[in-house]
Amino acid sequence: MRGDLVRKLTARGLATAGAVLAFLVVALTDATAWGLCLAVAALAATVWERRVRPGADTVAETTLIAAGVLVGYVRQLDAGFDPALAATALVVLGLVLLAGPLRQAGNLEIRAANLPVRTWVPQVAAHAGDAVAGLLAVLAVAALAGLPAAVALVPVLLVGAAAAAATLELARRRLRPAAGRSTVARALRRQQPEFVLHFSAPPGSEYQVTMWLPYLERIGRPFVVMLREPEFLAPIAAATSAPVIYCPTLRTMDEVLVPSMRVAFYVNHGAKNSHCIRFTQLTHVQLHHGDSDKAPSANPVSAIFDRIFVAGEAAVERYARAGVDIPAEKFVVVGRPQVEAIEVRPQPVRGLANPTVLYTPTWTGHHADADYCSLPIAETLLRRLLARGATVIVRAHPYTAQSPASARQLGRLHDLLAADRAGTGRPHLFGAAASRLTLAESVNRADALVSDVSGVVSDWLYSGKPYAVTDMGADGDRFVERFPLAASGYVLGRDMADVDAVLTRLLDTDPLAEARWATRRRYLGDFPGESYAEVFLAAARRELDRGWTAPAPRAATTAPLSPAT
Repeated sequence: MRGDLVRKLTARGLATAGAVLAFLVVALTDATAWGLCLAVAALAATVWERRVRPGADTVAETTLIAAGVLVGYVRQLDAGFDPALAATALVVLGLVLLAGPLRQAGNLEIRAANLPVRTWVPQVAAHAGDAVAGLLAVLAVAALAGLPAAVALVPVLLVGAAAAAATLELARRRLRPAAGRSTVARALRRQQPEFVLHFSAPPGSEYQVTMWLPYLERIGRPFVVMLREPEFLAPIAAATSAPVIYCPTLRTMDEVLVPSMRVAFYVNHGAKNSHCIRFTQLTHVQLHHGDSDKAPSANPVSAIFDRIFVAGEAAVERYARAGVDIPAEKFVVVGRPQVEAIEVRPQPVRGLANPTVLYTPTWTGHHADADYCSLPIAETLLRRLLARGATVIVRAHPYTAQSPASARQLGRLHDLLAADRAGTGRPHLFGAAASRLTLAESVNRADALVSDVSGVVSDWLYSGKPYAVTDMGADGDRFVERFPLAASGYVLGRDMADVDAVLTRLLDTDPLAEARWATRRRYLGDFPGESYAEVFLAAARRELDRGWTAPAPRAATTAPLSPAT
């Protein structure tokens, strides 16, 4: 996305420019102290670059910074040849050159959380670059303080010993693989997990998993979360007590998918899903991470799964409407368990003097045909809401910041609400304060919703309260045909010509109150509220118990359906 590209280019520029500037100041001027300070700043930039560009090769910048710090140390001591400083320089430069290959080798190792096994080697390898950056920062501070080189040599040797131990262990694993199964595989076989949640996605997508974890835990069977990208390990492990395992390669997947597993669940259509679908002894179930009329919600790739759990019959109709031919027996209507915490308002409440309105703009999408974002017109909308005395909750999509234009537009909305809150005292919620609320809590606080085409509308529908949907395309009368959920809401056009009329219907007269209940049944199922989530739990248990017998242990060898991304 455009925002990602800007951040990556900025990080790269700061790291490279900082390294060059720090070295030149130390090497060519007498401002050694300033050069060392610049070196510390450049080190911070290289660490940031590795955060926004996980595969970034910063060895050139780090080498230049290390040279600058060591030259600066020599100048600060001004004591001629120092054996301790020479030893420090040799070890540091060796660590700089070793950090990249060590990280790459460690990325091919299993990492586990919430499992009683030790996986220290990949952890050391993963943080080797940051450890070197921290070590160089310590050396720069020691140089500024004029500490003897022997003092600085101590932390250098400690870091060097840890890196050497990790390198030797990784080399041993490559040259002499352990006979039998890994410690992770042995631990999993002892725990006997019955299903796995397979997850692969771009950074910032962990919400797709965390929305399902409470319900997977309520199934009451042991399970494992398998991740294909390492950055998700910490946040997802913190959200569950189940084992969470990073599997970078097909070989590591072979180890983790132990014979006791019966079902694999998925929450998106990531390309790496094909790596898991090749295990034919498993039943493969697509859960999705929301239900909406967006084009991706009728993805033809869904056909590769054995079961597709959908919220209501509207999802089945959506695939047919998109020309995606999937056998009816693959679909299982299970409702949308995440809405069970939403309070239902059975009777319409019209003409509220000071309503609370939830505004949920989506993001710009991967492609132009999936761009439903209303942020370009949102300022006009919010000003009209404020003029009606409304309190506004703005809850933006997690990917919004990936577009610089969307981020700026959202920032202007925040400024507008902050100014109104200061002037009127109305308790608007936005930014970090709004993100701390769950979606259910946001829905329960609001009287009406204004949303783009997104899964939020389907979840809101459970409440029975009125909603408006923005039409950001040029569909005109075909908008409701393309997005049927809008038929029970009030459509707000891109030109905002009808904004006042739409807000009157939304907040005052609400003529579609009765129609929403029929739509609710089609989109979210007709299940009792007191046991709504049990429908999903029962369906999941049926898949786990469906005529299952433990397969003979084997490693799948067939080729994946599509290349990984």
